[in-house]
Amino acid sequence: MAKGLDPEYLQQLKSKNDLVDVVSAYVSLERKGGNWWGRCPFHHEKTPSFSVNAEQQFYHCFGCGVSGDVISFIREIESVDFMDAIKILAERAKMPLPEMNFDTEKTAEMKRKRDAILKILRQSAHFYLNYLNSGKAEAHIQYILDRKISAPIVRKFGLGASPDFHSLPQFLQDSGFKREDIIDSGAVTESEKNNRLVDAEAGRLIFPIINAMGDVVAFGGRILEKSDFAKYKNTKETMVFNKSKNLYNINQIKKQKQTAGIKDLIIVEGYMDTLSLYQAGFTNVVASMGTALTKDQARLMKRYAENIYISYDGDFAGQKGAIRGLEILRDEQLNVRVVPLPEGDDPDDVIKKQGQDGYRACLDAAMPLIDFKLEVARRQYDLSKAEEKRAYIAEALKIIAEAESESVKEELLKQLRDRSGVTYESLKRDLENAPAQIYAVSETEPVRKEDGTDRHVKACRFLLASVLFGAKYAKNFSLSSVRFDNPVHNIIAAYIKECEKTGEPVRPSALFEIFDEDTPEFSKILDLSLGETLEGEGAARYFDDCVRTIRREGIEEQLKHLSAMCDAETDLEKKREITRQILKLTIELKNF
Repeated sequence: MAKGLDPEYLQQLKSKNDLVDVVSAYVSLERKGGNWWGRCPFHHEKTPSFSVNAEQQFYHCFGCGVSGDVISFIREIESVDFMDAIKILAERAKMPLPEMNFDTEKTAEMKRKRDAILKILRQSAHFYLNYLNSGKAEAHIQYILDRKISAPIVRKFGLGASPDFHSLPQFLQDSGFKREDIIDSGAVTESEKNNRLVDAEAGRLIFPIINAMGDVVAFGGRILEKSDFAKYKNTKETMVFNKSKNLYNINQIKKQKQTAGIKDLIIVEGYMDTLSLYQAGFTNVVASMGTALTKDQARLMKRYAENIYISYDGDFAGQKGAIRGLEILRDEQLNVRVVPLPEGDDPDDVIKKQGQDGYRACLDAAMPLIDFKLEVARRQYDLSKAEEKRAYIAEALKIIAEAESESVKEELLKQLRDRSGVTYESLKRDLENAPAQIYAVSETEPVRKEDGTDRHVKACRFLLASVLFGAKYAKNFSLSSVRFDNPVHNIIAAYIKECEKTGEPVRPSALFEIFDEDTPEFSKILDLSLGETLEGEGAARYFDDCVRTIRREGIEEQLKHLSAMCDAETDLEKKREITRQILKLTIELKNF
């Protein structure tokens, strides 16, 4: 993760960016005991479980398990890569960017290419913008006027125009860029017929796609006249652009959050919906750019708001396929509501026909995800036909069973009663009986008890946490006498042993330079730092028990291995030596 960077530079960067100060710019923190606490910015929660350890300079959420240091926090909250996080923190601390000492030529070439691609895309955006304003892009200007996009919005979103197939490639080559880099940027493709370079968005109205860091990473293009070609086309995915991890207009959302704050986000499908809503005053809008919603996009939205309004086209049949995407948002603990639009209309249509007030009324009528799913189900069936009505009731009951509270279930059952004509009592009995059948099946399955492996893992976690966080009873304990099987445990133990050898203090935050923020086993060890888990006589006794458990199981494993060796050995002298080792370990085991 920190490959190519001077460790001293990283340490200085962290020391000049106090974690409490950095986190406080995004999260409201309150001091309790030795730590600072707030609501986790990475998942929805009502009770603060996000803890910042000021002394050790790391954060950990005891709700979702996310953890890290100041660099990983910026990476997550800003949705940027490692080097972009370094840039943000260096600028904050007024430190110069570091000299890169790359370990390999491949790493250096990757950085060179990435920088070149970003420069090519930025220059391409300027090229398109200049052509739109050149007086030659009459068709593009007319399209903008026809769609009633104002000049300030055109400038705000950096819209441009592609003149033809060859002008952009020629411009980029004349600017001195390498042919390979030009192709790899995605703005230009190579013709299969004659290997000539051609503009990937030839002739289209151009929508620059800008990431949260303000970099142009791709382009979307809108064809101007009816054609067999797709109306909208995005440039291909590259080393700087992955459509499933980006949202259109996220760059301006980031600025808005920093300056005025954001209460909720509206997500639409495309570029024109975004521009139309923004122009009407709904500036908290992003677009999924035609792709089905992904977990990465959900997590990106969660950086900026917890309340999400889904505002897709007003065609319920077409929206049925989007339910999985909406569930992804819900699964990321986002509050999801679906905006009902007139049948066949999209947000742009509503703004043009009914104006700002008309769309505001649609927002006010937004329904929770579960209500939306019920409405989609209702529209699939003809309730005048007995068979279809039964199928609808069965599907509706499955949906209602997902409700989190009994009061919501009651309300939804009453709605189903009114729609179906079936009594509330009958529907309630069917709803209660369905889960009972599921539970009956699950109860016949054997309950999995905690086995020796689980006890061993828990003992290793507690032992490592005690040493890592400097518990008094573990102060003089050496890990050299303990064997670990889990790779994460081994890495933590190796770090602690290295500190013992060099005399350096053990710093838990140093491990965030080794582990990814979402390493589950590391997160479970960090969980043990909460409250008084590692303090008191009870913890000291449990620590001793953990040491005995680990050592005893280590000996048992050795005995098992030696016994197998002894059975397989044919040389009598070697067999006697193995037997002596077995005897020695057996005696040692009795002492535990």
